[in-house]
Amino acid sequence: MDKMNTCGIHNEKPITNTFKEVTMAQLSNLPNIGKEVERQLNEVGIENYEQLKSLGAEAAWLKIQEIDESACIHRLYALEGAILGIKKNLLPNERKSELKGFYNWNKK
Repeated sequence: MDKMNTCGIHNEKPITNTFKEVTMAQLSNLPNIGKEVERQLNEVGIENYEQLKSLGAEAAWLKIQEIDESACIHRLYALEGAILGIKKNLLPNERKSELKGFYNWNKK
């Protein structure tokens, strides 16, 4: 069963999809992405994995922040994890540090 934290990010989602299934399916099939984040991504024009990957976590997060000022650092981590196909808590510390710096610079 998925658990949602306060930022709307789903935790404990099993990672069982193949790359082809993920690229052709809903964004909510990616690790860390629940229906609400998928809805936000769709609202800002990101409708599939390839678009998310091409744009990158930082740019996707900025777009989400335009429609949801409460977009937190966990959402940024979740987007990066989704692009990499891993749970956000498995992001390398160096990358998390880079994302934290980006978040602190850009948060409203």
